[in-house]
Amino acid sequence: MHADPPTASAASPDTVLELRGVRFVRNGRVILDDIDFVVRPGEHWALIGPNGAGKSTILSLCGALQHPTAGEVFVLGHRIGRVELQALRRSIGHVNPRHPLSSPLTIRDVVLTGLTGTVELVPRWAPTRAELDRADDYVHLLGLDGKADEPWTTLSQGERGRTLIARALMTDPELLLLDEPSTGLDVAAREQLLETVDRVRVAHPSLASVLVTHHLEELPSSTTHAVLLAAGRVTEIGRATEVLTTEHVTACFDHPIEIEHRHGRWHARSAAHRTAGDQA
Repeated sequence: MHADPPTASAASPDTVLELRGVRFVRNGRVILDDIDFVVRPGEHWALIGPNGAGKSTILSLCGALQHPTAGEVFVLGHRIGRVELQALRRSIGHVNPRHPLSSPLTIRDVVLTGLTGTVELVPRWAPTRAELDRADDYVHLLGLDGKADEPWTTLSQGERGRTLIARALMTDPELLLLDEPSTGLDVAAREQLLETVDRVRVAHPSLASVLVTHHLEELPSSTTHAVLLAAGRVTEIGRATEVLTTEHVTACFDHPIEIEHRHGRWHARSAAHRTAGDQA
């Protein structure tokens, strides 16, 4: 169910992100086809679908990392293809758990690299006192008090995830992109990370976000909207509580999956086993 996009090649008012009729082809293979998707301030979207559905490709378009093959992508009011991408990326917070850092920067230093948009600290660059205070404020917000001087190489995966969210917030972005932020986390670390995401969203009410995941259990309770994707096309889109249902998720994954929504969180289990047990 798609709303008809505006005909003029300009961003719609009061939108953070807008994809209109987007098609993406790589090496002759259609990865995305006819994608319409609008994100407004304060909305928190989840992209969900099976492997190869096109979720990460959509996120790369949202992050101004790629151009669509056809259609239009507007990020923060700017059309991709008609704006200097490097400058635009500085207004987008991007959290990737596969952050390619291998040196022992401290948590505080990793957070500060959000200001320079680099993996390592820039030689001969020094943060201001205000920037140092801002980094420490985010270390506190993300629940890393007492760890600001610990090196990246000794951090748990969960601590790294929270550090990368703090890093992404340093430029005060209007759009936060989270690419499978719970990857590799145990249950306790996952819950800590999701609580952190909820806390960030409360602290920044106008912030918009898009989160990619394979698992409904990895959705924060602050999720407002969802897109279900299969084979590069949208199968359902809208309010999360209306999209993430047994019927819609089953159709998207082509497998009977029972969905429960309790205490603001989603839970999924295979309905095939339950049906077989009922028949036994």
